[in-house]
Amino acid sequence: MPFMFFDPLYIYLVLPAVLLAMLAQFRVSSSFKKYSQEITQKGVSGADAACEVLRRAGIDDVRIERVQGHLADHYDPRENVIRLSEAVHDAQSVAAVGVAAHEAGHAIQYAHGYFPIRLRMAILPVTNIGSKLALPLVLIGILFEMMQLVNIGILLFGTVAVFQLITLPVEFNASRRAITALSESGLLTADEIPGSKKVLSAAALTYVGALAVSLAQLLRFVMISRRRR
Repeated sequence: MPFMFFDPLYIYLVLPAVLLAMLAQFRVSSSFKKYSQEITQKGVSGADAACEVLRRAGIDDVRIERVQGHLADHYDPRENVIRLSEAVHDAQSVAAVGVAAHEAGHAIQYAHGYFPIRLRMAILPVTNIGSKLALPLVLIGILFEMMQLVNIGILLFGTVAVFQLITLPVEFNASRRAITALSESGLLTADEIPGSKKVLSAAALTYVGALAVSLAQLLRFVMISRRRR
């Protein structure tokens, strides 16, 4: 198995993508930290913002809960609940309001039948299988010269890349919905909107980085497979 760890393809293809993903993660953390210090002029909390964004969209059946964890904010469509971290739920910062509104944007996407998010949920079970089995199948297939297993592993890993590709428009759309709602509702002033945009833009880059890593890894597996043949 040494070639899987010291393969030059990892250095040339995957490592740059990994560094990009790490840079994106650093940017979202630093942006959130910076704009967490900027308190909204109207004293709006993250939970308040999420409620108002949902109300303006005519949605009144989504619960909002506080959870532990740093930037653990998400919308759970199975339970129809928006879970906001402690740094977002009660915080009255530009960063918190932007993140909460973004998660409300996801709830609106589900309520309005936004196609990309429906498609993402449809392929999620296959993606979960692919993320767990792809690498073992590729490794076993190459070690025992069973190229059919390698091909199956590559195909499964491809579903992960497809899932992350579909995730991009979902995330960008949720951010656009959030910024539009915050601006039109007056929850944030014109001077505060750019701060929320920067936080959400930085967060979107993490998904770009994850896609880049998956595509690079997928290309690496394909090239290894061709070389072994």
